[in-house]
Amino acid sequence: MNYQKELDKLIERLKKEERVPRLLLHSCCAPCSSYVLEYLSNHFEITVFYYNPNIYPESEYTKRILEQQMLISDMKVKHPIAFMAGNYDRDRFYEIARGMEHLKEGGERCFKCYELRLREAAELARKGAFDYFTTTLSISPLKNAERLNEIGVRLGKQYGVEYLQSDFKKKNGYKRSIELSREYGLYRQNYCGCEFSYLESQ
Repeated sequence: MNYQKELDKLIERLKKEERVPRLLLHSCCAPCSSYVLEYLSNHFEITVFYYNPNIYPESEYTKRILEQQMLISDMKVKHPIAFMAGNYDRDRFYEIARGMEHLKEGGERCFKCYELRLREAAELARKGAFDYFTTTLSISPLKNAERLNEIGVRLGKQYGVEYLQSDFKKKNGYKRSIELSREYGLYRQNYCGCEFSYLESQ
């Protein structure tokens, strides 16, 4: 499936209907969210949900959450963007990663991590009566957009909230996120976030 084409079709339909749905956007960090917010805030009323119990160490988690909040306050957007933070459930991440600590980034451990974060987003989207939920993760060239969308759609059916299928790296999304990071002076980390990706990056 061409996720970007499908998203373009949906956006065109929303424009014709003059409808602005509520979207819960799981975000991994400010740089990855920058282009996604610029792009989607024209068409959705967005609440950014920062839930990343995988991030190591705690000082890194704090740094990233502050950067995310700063970006939201600084961005000029059509529709206001709200912010919510989840719990820093490090034990939940280590529990799902158990037995897969040795795997390289991009494998099964990462897919379990996608699901951990998307499940929390789906549950919150249901409780908050959002129209859609999705994640910024697909903007990264290192993230598997197909698996992200498969997990998101499955969880969306389970929780009764539609998953906004996407591949935000398309249409030069990743390149634009780098430009916006420079524009807003954002801290860009050199590893995905977890202890295992941190050790791999050293």
